[in-house]
Amino acid sequence: MTAGSDHNSSSFARNLSPGLPDNIAFIKKSLGDSSDLISKEIRGGGSLDMLLIYMDGLVDTGVLNNSVLPSLLQMETERLALLPPQERLNFILKHVLIASKAGTFSSTDELFKGILSGQIIVLLEGSSYGIWADAAGYEERSVTEPISQSVVRGPMEGFTENLRTNTSLVRKRIQDQRLWLESRKIGRITKTTVAIMYLEHVVNKDVLAELKSRLGHIDIDGILESGYIEEQIQDTARTPFPTIYNTERPDIIAAGILEGRIAIFVDGTPFVLLIPALFMQFFQSPEDYYQRADISTLLRFLRYLAFFIALLAPAFYIAVTTFHQEMLPTNLLISLAAQREGVPFPAFIEALLMEITYEILREASLRIPKNAGQAVSIVGTLVIGQAAVEAGVVSAAMVIIVSITAISTYVVPENGMSIAVRMLRFILMMLAASIGLFGIMIGLVLMTLHLTSLRSFGIPYMSPFGPFISDDLKDSIFRVNWHRMRTRPVSFISEEKQSPQTRTYRQKKRRTRW
Repeated sequence: MTAGSDHNSSSFARNLSPGLPDNIAFIKKSLGDSSDLISKEIRGGGSLDMLLIYMDGLVDTGVLNNSVLPSLLQMETERLALLPPQERLNFILKHVLIASKAGTFSSTDELFKGILSGQIIVLLEGSSYGIWADAAGYEERSVTEPISQSVVRGPMEGFTENLRTNTSLVRKRIQDQRLWLESRKIGRITKTTVAIMYLEHVVNKDVLAELKSRLGHIDIDGILESGYIEEQIQDTARTPFPTIYNTERPDIIAAGILEGRIAIFVDGTPFVLLIPALFMQFFQSPEDYYQRADISTLLRFLRYLAFFIALLAPAFYIAVTTFHQEMLPTNLLISLAAQREGVPFPAFIEALLMEITYEILREASLRIPKNAGQAVSIVGTLVIGQAAVEAGVVSAAMVIIVSITAISTYVVPENGMSIAVRMLRFILMMLAASIGLFGIMIGLVLMTLHLTSLRSFGIPYMSPFGPFISDDLKDSIFRVNWHRMRTRPVSFISEEKQSPQTRTYRQKKRRTRW
């Protein structure tokens, strides 16, 4: 999608003509006489002729046939004929037309926006104004179970591609008048509706102002998915780690808003963005809050362990087998040496071949039809792995390492963090092949320094660990009981809503922040 200039849209901006033939000719010419453009003339006698215009497929036919059309066809034409054209328009709008939302407009720019957004347009002979009636009725997917973030226990509702359906799913969970929703159109051609939702008395005003500023600076032809917005408003693109959280679960969005975060809805996608996002947030599952604290804490420890296994297992194997054989027990060392006796490649090339093969199989299982996905997985894990070992291309130990690494990658709940792990794994493998465990340590130190330098809308990415905020540790690596989780995260909420002790604490942290 390009962000080049578009000069054609300016030609639409002109006033309506009082004559119906001129208006319909201009509309058909501007829309290329499209076959889905429906225009219906309503003859009222004298100068009461009207024109009904809408786009087929974008309008709810029930509203059209049961409300709008009957009300226009049954109006008193004799009474209207005595009124001036502008008063006729107001009379139709207030006393004749049956519609939940309706209004007037005067420019062709507003006319085309209305037609293309699912409105019914009514033009009256002799009037340079028109009436719009909201009757949007797109075909949409019903609310179903989330696909990307499934849970064993918890709500089974997921967002859809309809923005109003998505906002209603959140409002159903947060029934508070201070839950505010602001909408705007982004995209010169698509004019996609983008909405932000937040709790007015909790949200950090600085973060809110920064988000509005970044959204206002987006200049692009079209927004087709929330990923367009995510890439445009992120703090930096020079990191593999995601700094904006995305989910298709309403319960996650509701929980984030209650903590002081801001949700970003994009019409046409089930994935909603949540900012600010912290590193630890990508290891939390909604199921953590639907079961006991001790079980949730154990599962979080497993996720962090899986993160380090997925990140370091191949690199550690390369470093030990290449430079640090003395670290292995003698029996294990002899077993590994016997396995690698017929392998013609060094450990790094062997691991690289297996990792690339795994990535190809993973992408193939995602792109091919679902019915064949299971067959690809079976062929990849059983046939190719066993054949590679028997052919002497790779060792059995390497197949085990890559398998554990692949499984550990899927333990991380959020896909964006899993992709970051997959990217960094190759860098650590190269460092391990160059200088062994010392290279892995250098890589981990650089990664830690990089993580501590990241911000998500001004909030430190590694909070509450860097800077250290003891009050926020209650829901980080471990989760405490609900009776001890009575305060919102210090980093998110607005300073004027904080206690004097918390405000003084944050001011001290700003002065000592490195």
